[in-house]
Amino acid sequence: MHDILGEYSLLLATGEIHRKLKNVIISFINLTKSKPEFLLCAENLSISMLESWKNCREIEFHKEVKMFTMSVMVNQLLSIKPEDPARRYVLQDFLTYMKGFVSLPVPLPGTAYTNAIKARKRLSTRVMGMIKQREQEMKKGLREEDFLDVIMSNEDLNYEEKVSIVLDILLGGFETSATLLSLVVYFLAKSPNDLQKLKEEHESIRAKKGDEELLNWEDYQKMEFTQRVMSEALRCGNIVKTVHRKTTHDIKFKEYVIPKGWKVFPIFTAVHLDPSLHENPYEFNPMRWTDKGKMNKKTTAFGGGVRVCPGGELGKLQIAFFLHHLVLSYRWKIKSDEMPIAHPYVEFKRGMLLEIDPTT
Repeated sequence: MHDILGEYSLLLATGEIHRKLKNVIISFINLTKSKPEFLLCAENLSISMLESWKNCREIEFHKEVKMFTMSVMVNQLLSIKPEDPARRYVLQDFLTYMKGFVSLPVPLPGTAYTNAIKARKRLSTRVMGMIKQREQEMKKGLREEDFLDVIMSNEDLNYEEKVSIVLDILLGGFETSATLLSLVVYFLAKSPNDLQKLKEEHESIRAKKGDEELLNWEDYQKMEFTQRVMSEALRCGNIVKTVHRKTTHDIKFKEYVIPKGWKVFPIFTAVHLDPSLHENPYEFNPMRWTDKGKMNKKTTAFGGGVRVCPGGELGKLQIAFFLHHLVLSYRWKIKSDEMPIAHPYVEFKRGMLLEIDPTT
């Protein structure tokens, strides 16, 4: 992972470098999540994708929503438009990049490890080229500012750190969001009562808006059951099953002492499916999140402490907007043998092949 991500990745950086990089990413999240342009982008891309399915009987949902979440992120971060061919190249390189994370580090041609190293270099070269081009355009005053320009203006960051921040935001913003959206649709297909509750919530929101009126931040804050559905899908789906840590000094935990330099692997799945913490832990039940504060103490879907994932809310927002239009536009069925599998990242046995039918 270190070879593929690079030394300045937020996932691997420690100490002062980690704090510096995280502060930049948090500023992106805070600037973006309630920005009208981001909400407009997420909703328009949702509507566009759903309209592209209107003559389809089946769609490979997981593949489709990866393109959706990638399109949102590259648009907001790099101003790459949906019609730009660069969008597909970036997505393909990220998929190759992901496959190498848990591969054997065999530096031979054609291995997942080598392909991931090459994909990371292509992505870095593409972003670095954009930065260099932007520097020339900014000198001439030729362009409007996006978040890449904000990163470029940060004089505390070197070129490698700027590139790494862009790749970290893209990776976190597209992969986990697409997987969570697929898990939500999978669990709802098996829980018709919860799907009906979700649909009623979104019908209520839509009823108070004009026919073509778009959603806003206030609408998102009304999506209480949607939030419960997403949180329960995270608990049941376990997108991130473990994290890699190393002790920087001796740690005393209960009656144990973990010596300095030891590797520590917290297993989130063990907590999320622990019957002593969750009644019927293998049951998908969004209503267990009625007391969100209590549940947050028993789940670690976004990690915790200083290394908690800063982009969780941003991912949920684009998922909620997509779900709003999905439940109002389509009914769907999954294949009888479909299931999420640990690869070790979450994949689907049939690629989440959905049978879809437009609602009247």
